[in-house]
Amino acid sequence: MIIKLKQCLADKEQWDKRKITLDEVAEKAGIGRATLTRMINKRDYHVGLDIIDKLCDYFNCDINTLLVRAKKDR
Repeated sequence: MIIKLKQCLADKEQWDKRKITLDEVAEKAGIGRATLTRMINKRDYHVGLDIIDKLCDYFNCDINTLLVRAKKDR
């Protein structure tokens, strides 16, 4: 699974017509700033469903907006 955090953040910035920092997301979503940074920088970073749920609440989106299933190389 790939977490489309950068895309959701860009979409929210465009919608709100302002820059949104990871510090703001961390504070308002109740997620550690370091966790958000790892989610953006590490493609295979794993988080719990509680984090996914908090991000869906923050971005006001469904899970399919935030996650995409990636094909595994075989």
